[in-house]
Amino acid sequence: MNDNFNRNIDYLRISVIDRCNLRCIYCMPEEGIKNLLPHEEILSYEEILKIIRIATTTGISKIRVTGGEPLLRKNIVSFIERASRIEGIKDIGMTTNGILLKKYARSLFEAGLKRVNVSLDSLNEDKFRAITRLGSLKEVLEGIEEAQMVGLNPVKINMVVMKGVNDDEIERFARWSIEVPYQIRFIEFMPVGQNNWKKELFISREEIKQKIENTVGSLIPVQIKKSGPAEYFMLEGAKGLLGFISPLSTHICTRCNRLRLTAEGKLRPCLFSDREIDLKRVLRSGASEDEIRQIIIKAIQLKPQGISSQTKPLRAMSTIGG
Repeated sequence: MNDNFNRNIDYLRISVIDRCNLRCIYCMPEEGIKNLLPHEEILSYEEILKIIRIATTTGISKIRVTGGEPLLRKNIVSFIERASRIEGIKDIGMTTNGILLKKYARSLFEAGLKRVNVSLDSLNEDKFRAITRLGSLKEVLEGIEEAQMVGLNPVKINMVVMKGVNDDEIERFARWSIEVPYQIRFIEFMPVGQNNWKKELFISREEIKQKIENTVGSLIPVQIKKSGPAEYFMLEGAKGLLGFISPLSTHICTRCNRLRLTAEGKLRPCLFSDREIDLKRVLRSGASEDEIRQIIIKAIQLKPQGISSQTKPLRAMSTIGG
């Protein structure tokens, strides 16, 4: 189904939990998110599966499971297996911080998960700890290797680049792509919630690319079918790819094909807008499948044409879904 600006909306990002086992500096405060949702306020798996089934009738064919940290939710493997059997769903991905990925990678793949995106902002143990405030770099790297080995391909590595924090590792991540078959993506630091975004921490896509070309090598453009917001390149002879996601410096809204469902059942047409539709309230009031379908269609029609670089959603990223 197309929205009002002729974008084909076929992708639903689903947050299954608002909790996380890390405290990344750009995502949540050190003490974590206050007022975490009580269990009964989070959508049950049965409710999420019903929404997915109805969403396929509007053209949704791809879902991505997010959080918080989705691997913290009990029975996540069983949920993936059930979702993969829904007619019309062609692709299921997951975004994770990788801490528990080694443990779950094989069973997730066997359940029907196709690919993973792993958030990783440093390859230095001390800096990794400083950015995440918790966790082990070794566990994440082992999880990434396990995911690649069992067949969750392509493995995508998401690095949020912050000036003066981890921008000195841009070249290191770029060189890593020569050795490994991952898609390593550099993401501009976005103002979301109370994540301490400051202009002096921002580094643009063009600055990142220039750093790589000045010290590592020329970036060769690569065309990837349905690459979403990322623009891809590769270094000569590299096994992997380098991607650039630039929500602030480049107008990527023209390629947006997604809706977002929060853990407590709010349907969001746009990441950068706090406009939401309370799908859980309607679902639990006994609405028919057609009524729920009409709400999904309404969310598609509410997608804005674009966002201003000054727009900042009030909710923390961990409560929206990464």
